[in-house]
Amino acid sequence: MFIDTHCHILKKYYDDIDSVINDSIENNVKLIIFSCCEKEDIEESIQLLNSYDSLFATFGFHPDQIDKVCDNDLDQLENLIIQNRKIVGIGEIGLDYHYPTNKEKQKELFGKQLSIAQRLDLPVVIHSRDATKDTIDILNQYHLRGIIHCFSGSLETANTYIKMGYKLGIGGVLTFKNSKLDRIVEKLSVEHLVLETDSPYLTPHPFRGEKNSSKYIPFIVQKISEIKNIPIEEIGKITTNNCYELFDLKL
Repeated sequence: MFIDTHCHILKKYYDDIDSVINDSIENNVKLIIFSCCEKEDIEESIQLLNSYDSLFATFGFHPDQIDKVCDNDLDQLENLIIQNRKIVGIGEIGLDYHYPTNKEKQKELFGKQLSIAQRLDLPVVIHSRDATKDTIDILNQYHLRGIIHCFSGSLETANTYIKMGYKLGIGGVLTFKNSKLDRIVEKLSVEHLVLETDSPYLTPHPFRGEKNSSKYIPFIVQKISEIKNIPIEEIGKITTNNCYELFDLKL
């Protein structure tokens, strides 16, 4: 059994959500934890959680939402999370400096959501793009656990996050021919990894160019198996246990 710990499942991405879920189950992806990270997606995301037993979610505001989110939105987010047992974490939240942005506003929004996670004792799913130092500096101010989403950094950075108590989200980038992530994963224990797709983005090889979905998780597992020389079944067992412990999943 595999778990996709990070994806985006909404009607704006897929014409047939039922098919996406069923295709994933047929490919041994029994649980999906999707991310709701924009205000306008909250209502649809709640409906999805109520409609599918195999779906859980993390809710939070992506750093690109800094001009759309106010303190009242954060209060409503916290109340919503308290009320819904299938919202198992806060994310994706973090910092993204890839394009020109107001870094201070991003840090402020990030910190406020980390504070919510700390109050509620929930894991966080961290988005960090071209912002590694600030991300680490801010996370060090809190006592949290979680996932570094779509990890693609150095071995030094990987070990820093691991020492802080975070898992690394490994997705389709691992299968890319020009990716150097395989060299990092080779040196890491599977105990520190979780699986993700970030669908509909980052479709693994050999399906690049197609829309991604959770059904492609086995191709990521296959690549990890080749790199680590560990049976696929063992990788599935370890990464699934990592998710159960991290998100305190009770089925």
